[in-house]
Amino acid sequence: MSIETVTHVNLRGTARDALELYRSVFGGDLVAVSYRDAGTVTDPADADQIMWGQVRSEAGFHLMAYDVPEGRAHDAGVAPYFVSVRGADADEIAGYWEKLTAADAGSTVVVPLAPAGWAPLYGMVTDRFGVTWVLDVAVPYAG
Repeated sequence: MSIETVTHVNLRGTARDALELYRSVFGGDLVAVSYRDAGTVTDPADADQIMWGQVRSEAGFHLMAYDVPEGRAHDAGVAPYFVSVRGADADEIAGYWEKLTAADAGSTVVVPLAPAGWAPLYGMVTDRFGVTWVLDVAVPYAG
């Protein structure tokens, strides 16, 4: 079993441009899923924004990004990132989730751990220190 942590930047309306820039700098593959692609449009203005995106290169560069939806508060530079914990083993990821969300952990679940359109399991939780964690079971990298 193994996991990796990945920087996950939070932007508003510029995630696709940012990912394209980072790909041009570091190389690799760019994957971008819009809110429309994922079937999670709650505001038509967000439909073509990036709900989940990443650039990953064979050299080891890996960065994720998304566009914060219009309905969620966003102040550039405030909470500009998440810590993403990704692994291939659903039981391992669920175990970390259980510890981060235990009653005595003081965390707030933002998105419950459950299957998502882009991952077998995905969840988001903010811990008592204000750090937002994204845990998911990653689809194997085919780079």
